[in-house]
Amino acid sequence: MIRIRVTREAGIGRIILARPEKKNALDKTMATELHSALLSLDQDADVHVVLLSADGDDFCAGADLEALESLIDASHDELRSDAEALGRVFLAIRAMVKPVIAAVQGRALAGGAGLANACDIVLAHENAQFGYPEVRIGFVPAMVMTMLRRSVGEKRAFDLIVTGRTISASEAVEMGLASRVISAAEWTSGIETTASTLARMPPAAVRTTKRLFYELDGRDFPDAIALGIETNVNARGTADFKDGVRRFLQRSRQP
Repeated sequence: MIRIRVTREAGIGRIILARPEKKNALDKTMATELHSALLSLDQDADVHVVLLSADGDDFCAGADLEALESLIDASHDELRSDAEALGRVFLAIRAMVKPVIAAVQGRALAGGAGLANACDIVLAHENAQFGYPEVRIGFVPAMVMTMLRRSVGEKRAFDLIVTGRTISASEAVEMGLASRVISAAEWTSGIETTASTLARMPPAAVRTTKRLFYELDGRDFPDAIALGIETNVNARGTADFKDGVRRFLQRSRQP
């Protein structure tokens, strides 16, 4: 059974989690489909931004517990293969040259919160809830911890993963786990406006911006500035930059 849907339109590649009857819970099959879809959209020259959303009331309730139960007595290699499938999704989102937007409604829990957090922009419906409740069933939020620490800092991240508490959309934004809250009345239009705006941006500039943003991780200050200088110089040589400067100056010089 297909667990996601993929469409392409007007520069936007859409990935829709399509297991609403399971609250879009993640299993190895869904992770594999997600990974393939991300790679395909990243290689499509007509796609400039990827929008990740979900059918039903919830974005993603985390791992499929029935799938986890079926692996309780699995071998170490089988368990590793299952975990690596989701790990590849997180790595693919970070490595993609195109921005990925998560549109989160309802609950985004455990691996679902991690999936949203792995994206470059997180739009949260006013009813959205985020949480990392793995410890409550004796599990560990192992992979998702990597993104969470970077987003909210050590103290807040540790609080979330050890207590397993659920936070609102507004608290998620305040912490840095989400980019902004969109009201229910403006939800659909807000998502589309954000995605369409990014799809119309000069693609080379957006690709370079994303690459530089994440390449700055772990660099000391002088090294980061040096990398910024190199990127600045290279960006000035692109056709998009030259055309953009000329258009801006032409408009500013008009009476």
